[in-house]
Amino acid sequence: MKHIVKIMALLVALSAVWISLLQTSVLPKSQTWLLPLYFIVSLGCYGLLMVGVGLMHFPTCPHEAILLQQDVVEAKEFLKGKGVDVGTD
Repeated sequence: MKHIVKIMALLVALSAVWISLLQTSVLPKSQTWLLPLYFIVSLGCYGLLMVGVGLMHFPTCPHEAILLQQDVVEAKEFLKGKGVDVGTD
């Protein structure tokens, strides 16, 4: 299932719960009106948490790093051939 479909389904479900809470007066109206704000703040915290977890488990690609270093060496040699000063290693 696409992420947008999941997000839209979640938003529809939460909207239905919120509207039903407004209609039934289970919670005081002053608290019920703040529920979307709490949801947005919670969603932001969840997003930051997922970014942090993703950074902690960032995959390393040693083969790609070797290829990148080879590309850098080739680029330096090419630029030196054109007369560009690329610094020293």
